[in-house]
Amino acid sequence: MPAYMDNYNKWLAYPALEESLRRELEAIAGDEAEIRSRFETELSFGTAGLRGKIAAGSNRMNIYTVRRATQGLASWITGMGGQSRGVAIAYDSRHFSPEFALEAALVLCANGIRVYLFDALRPTPELSFAVRRLGCVSGIVITASHNTKEYNGYKVYGEDGGQLPPEAADVVIEAIEGIDIFTGAATMDKAEAENRGLLTYIGEDIDAPYIESVYEQSINRDVIASVADDFSIIYTPLHGTGNKLVRRILAKCGMKNVYVVKEQELPDGDFPTVKAPNPENKDVFEIAIGMAKEHNTDLIIGTDPDADRVGIVVRADNGEYVTLTGNQTGVLLSEYILSQRREKGLMPENPVLIKTVVTTEMLRPVAKEYGVELMEVLTGFKFIGEKILEFERDGNKKNFVFGFEESYGYLSGSYVRDKDSVVASMLITEMAAWYKKYRGMNLYEALLSLYKKYGCYCEGVKNIYLDDPDGPARIAAMIDRLRNGGFKDFAGVKITALRDYETGVITYADGSKGETGQPLNNMIYFELGGEGQSGWIAVRPSGTEPKIKFYFGYSEADGAAAQAKLEEIRRAVLDAAGA
Repeated sequence: MPAYMDNYNKWLAYPALEESLRRELEAIAGDEAEIRSRFETELSFGTAGLRGKIAAGSNRMNIYTVRRATQGLASWITGMGGQSRGVAIAYDSRHFSPEFALEAALVLCANGIRVYLFDALRPTPELSFAVRRLGCVSGIVITASHNTKEYNGYKVYGEDGGQLPPEAADVVIEAIEGIDIFTGAATMDKAEAENRGLLTYIGEDIDAPYIESVYEQSINRDVIASVADDFSIIYTPLHGTGNKLVRRILAKCGMKNVYVVKEQELPDGDFPTVKAPNPENKDVFEIAIGMAKEHNTDLIIGTDPDADRVGIVVRADNGEYVTLTGNQTGVLLSEYILSQRREKGLMPENPVLIKTVVTTEMLRPVAKEYGVELMEVLTGFKFIGEKILEFERDGNKKNFVFGFEESYGYLSGSYVRDKDSVVASMLITEMAAWYKKYRGMNLYEALLSLYKKYGCYCEGVKNIYLDDPDGPARIAAMIDRLRNGGFKDFAGVKITALRDYETGVITYADGSKGETGQPLNNMIYFELGGEGQSGWIAVRPSGTEPKIKFYFGYSEADGAAAQAKLEEIRRAVLDAAGA
């Protein structure tokens, strides 16, 4: 009998199994493919925690996988004597998020660890803020970000408010491996945890200082109020956690006319109006665009369910509404923040702008224009957070100004250590008001002005989902074909270097070698170049979903030619990978 069947039978035989999960398992009896999917592996705990479909099984999100992971975290905390410092816990609008948050809290309390549990759903960045504000040793947020309704997740944070660093994650993972999923995790009655002072609820006492910290990142504090009478935006929280705090910060900045998409305003784990609550997808803005046409609005803002990422839609010169990519929004914000800080004398000494490896190269001329160092880190906002911590430990010889990743995550300031759609929404609105008042432009026109100033940079992303037991092997095979294929060019554009982040080695076209200077990671990156041409390709498996991601970037003088060549490169790379 396969091991996954033994695991399945073990779950069925557990006498105290939660009854709804038992019925679920009985319903799949005889469906070997489904049993294999749920029980062949365990839901892996990476440096960001857990993420998976909500269901019974060792490879699913349920109370038992949550308890086991939390017991592993508790072992790490008690091992370094961090019980009294406590753990902050937040959760989003997904199915079972409140239940999973409470289960995690009660496991920690049973281990003598104090817990600060939010009294209702809150954005992920506020969890990061709470960890720092309360001096916690760690934090947990129950969320699956922008995944579809079937998913939930469990993200762990360290004492600096950033996602748990690899060294600590390794200790937690080792502890988890030795814990029986049913009997290995301690737990406690909720009333007992409250009576013993181990479980404390938090809310407005964190909201208020968090909003103040966000507001401190405003550069032109009066500009929104100055145009508020004839300036409006459409906002959608996409059924998630952003509604109250995004509207609160905009009101504080003097924004009067915020039209909220009523159909998407209230928290709802079914996300009934969208296929997936992802602000990268234009279809989530369909209702908002209809409202924008009705109200003659230039700007639409949407935040994802845990409100760490934000997407925007702007009105183009032909009157149609277009979604900006994460790269385009990030470049606009970078130009605005750097230009206004310099103009107002607010630029710190040794300023640093941080981007991830797969984020637009257009930031290089922007950083050069303002005399700001551009620093590059691996994919994942945790690496930006790690740099902020590194600057602090080094006595602030370098000062973080702004950071972003192409996947719609932005951060200004260091009050949190994760991407924050609340501050991004404020700055996007402020930026739009500034362009309206001082340049007579909307953000689409502002973007075109940046292309004239810096050149046209075209980017694209291709995600291929392989959600089956053979998916990981197929993803690995695609990356290996590209890594070991000996390619000299793609679509006629020469490869000037291949960065292999798995080995840390850069191989140049002339055969010479160099080092990436980054932590080891399963990603490859092709540098492309020729006369008047510049481009790049990156390929990596997703760390949170069963998919492989292909990133493309290309630039040359003519924008239309650049976009056409980018498409040629995309097809050539996908063909070479066997995608």
